[in-house]
Amino acid sequence: MRRVTTLLSRLSIRWMLAIWSSILLCVLFLSYNGVQYFVINRWMLHQEQIALHKNIEEIQGYFRAENETAEGIAGSHSFIESINGSHQLIRILDARGKPVLTASAQLPEEWVKPQVSMKTTTDSIWHEEEHLLIVRSPLRTSKFNGTIEIVNNLESSDQLSDLLLGVMIAGWLGAIVISGIGGVFLSRQLLRPIQSLRDTMTSIKQKGLQERVRISGSNDELAQLARVFNDLMDQLETSFYSQKQFVEDASHELRTPISIIEGHISLLSRWGKHDPMILEESLNVSVQELGRLKGIVNELLELTRAEEKSRELYDFPCIANDTLQYTLRNFALLHPDFHFTQNLDDIDGAVIHIVPNHLEQILLILLDNAVKYSGSTRTITINGAVQESRLHISVEDCGIGVPEEDLPLLFQRFYRVDKSRSREQGGSGLGLAIAERLVARYSGSITLSSIPGQGTAVTLSFPVVEELQNH
Repeated sequence: MRRVTTLLSRLSIRWMLAIWSSILLCVLFLSYNGVQYFVINRWMLHQEQIALHKNIEEIQGYFRAENETAEGIAGSHSFIESINGSHQLIRILDARGKPVLTASAQLPEEWVKPQVSMKTTTDSIWHEEEHLLIVRSPLRTSKFNGTIEIVNNLESSDQLSDLLLGVMIAGWLGAIVISGIGGVFLSRQLLRPIQSLRDTMTSIKQKGLQERVRISGSNDELAQLARVFNDLMDQLETSFYSQKQFVEDASHELRTPISIIEGHISLLSRWGKHDPMILEESLNVSVQELGRLKGIVNELLELTRAEEKSRELYDFPCIANDTLQYTLRNFALLHPDFHFTQNLDDIDGAVIHIVPNHLEQILLILLDNAVKYSGSTRTITINGAVQESRLHISVEDCGIGVPEEDLPLLFQRFYRVDKSRSREQGGSGLGLAIAERLVARYSGSITLSSIPGQGTAVTLSFPVVEELQNH
């Protein structure tokens, strides 16, 4: 048994499914045929018993009506012959068990010994290879007391039973073959998507993440599994290439300040530390680059926090206009040479689900970009509106604008339209990426439109808390 278990454990799922399905079908077929064979045999035996009991009742009725004596019964041979069947023996015994009348049709008397019975009995015995059914019943009249004995050879019933058994065995063997072939075909059909999934995984291991499982037109569970796998691979491929691009961009952005600091430190180490002017210049540049390096690291940490899926503070209600006014007042103090125009009356009292600090951080990113790229026109416009249960906030500048082909790329990490000018203005290219992820975290959206030379507008949209909307 252990060897069989070990052998089965080494088989593939395909062959295990084929074998077990074949075994199950064979067991079911065998059980059904066995029950059917048993029931049919019992039914045929019962029918033979009913026929013999009817013969006995007919004999009893005849002799009781005639009130026959032993001599009269012995002379009724023609009547007994008329009701006797093929391969059957009818015998009437007196009270001492001596045969008074015997009628036999191809069944020797010596096969069954005479036996007196005081009640109706039914016996099934074997005489060598012959199966015999014996029914005995008492026969009583006013002039005779004895026993009716009928013996029937069940040869015809046994032949029919053997034929039925042969047909069932042939059918069972045919079921084994058919179930085996069907099991192999069924397992092949069922496991084809899994084999395709396995082949795709192997191909992904060898060729890369671009491989996908081929899906047929079916919509069963295995096809759904293949679709889920393809979706996961799409997300994984996107995440992998995004991570690769992020590492490349981050390493590029971090390499520049590190290289500048390294160059000035090497300069000081060789001979510049003895020259006060060079010493001061190198220290100033190093401090600036360290500040820039620190800013990039902090923005990377902010980006990581923005990408987290934690929603612990999601249910925090925020009155949008209050946060906007607070942020604008503080930001205007830092940029007194700019004019900030507000159109926020329509959003007065509107409440959204967002942590106020996060909304303030998003607004500061948008306002900071607007100031950096405003050019000579130092006017920033902030508009607010509530439409279809959503709060819309837009920050517009009248600056240099963004080319249309660069608009889809602005939310990528470290992307900058004019890298030289952005570097001079201290940008790292992470602000809009952080803003986009914070907005998405609260079921919002952010869109950007721009006309080169005329300005840029960034619009935020958040769902409004309806039960607090009119408060």
